[in-house]
Amino acid sequence: MIDIRPAALIAALILSPLVALAAPAPEPMRFTSQSIEMPTSDRIFPDGPGAEAVNNNCLACHSAGMVLTQPKLTKAQWTETVNKMVHVYKAPVDQADVQTIVDYLTALKPTP
Repeated sequence: MIDIRPAALIAALILSPLVALAAPAPEPMRFTSQSIEMPTSDRIFPDGPGAEAVNNNCLACHSAGMVLTQPKLTKAQWTETVNKMVHVYKAPVDQADVQTIVDYLTALKPTP
């Protein structure tokens, strides 16, 4: 008796690519531009030592309202947060302003 399994396997290997080529091409993805309007705010950080550094460096990405509603953080936590913005998110903050920003944010909402 003749074993047809090898012949069937060879036929399947030969015909498989042909079946794939005969399939209709998928529709191309369509991308459409969307436009959104970001909310704006004229609100700045309250006056105090370092407010100018915070307004100049932080308002590009964060509203004052968003930062002012954050939980109270320790100086170490603010230092970690500001350094994350600079090193991970590549915020263009002058290294000379980092300590001023940390001191301002720590004094703004002191922890007990």
